[in-house]
Amino acid sequence: MFFIRTESFKQFLKFYPIVSTIVAIHLIVFLLVNISLGLRELMIGWNLPILVDGQYWRLMTPIFTHTGAMHLLFNTFSLILFGPALEVMLGRIKFILAYLTAGLIGNVATLFLADLMYSHVGASGAIFGLFGIYLYLLFMRPELIDASSRQVIIVIVIISLVMTFQPNINIYAHLFGLIGGLAIGPILFAGYKGHFRI
Repeated sequence: MFFIRTESFKQFLKFYPIVSTIVAIHLIVFLLVNISLGLRELMIGWNLPILVDGQYWRLMTPIFTHTGAMHLLFNTFSLILFGPALEVMLGRIKFILAYLTAGLIGNVATLFLADLMYSHVGASGAIFGLFGIYLYLLFMRPELIDASSRQVIIVIVIISLVMTFQPNINIYAHLFGLIGGLAIGPILFAGYKGHFRI
């Protein structure tokens, strides 16, 4: 099963450079926004300045921003577990596009569905986008996923959805990130011949 990490640190960096780079960005941004409150204010997703002042970068920067250690650890751990297989299958460019697109979809949904004063941070929308892609594979390309991996995907998605409906969770980013992943799955895997399986 591909979701069990057996690589050394050096091997992980070599085999999965995009996932490794995103993890490094998570850690660096976490340190910076906890040192500089001014930078934190600029990085968070905040509906009011997006709509009133056109600060559209706030639709993207939250994907890499975490202010709490547990939030950082959960999202980064999820990326380390579930990102590598898709990076290998899709290639670097498609994986980057998939990750950012799902995160952006979740943040745009938050912009239009949450109130003006709503603010948020975190890679959860992008992470749920990865889950959505896995669900697409599970239902539409099952030949690419072995039985044990299918079980892991189902359990993780169910647990993650249950956790979504807790206080202080951006429900819109989670749900629409997942939907975004499902929607882009057919595009990402169009013509994929299955030279790598999970």
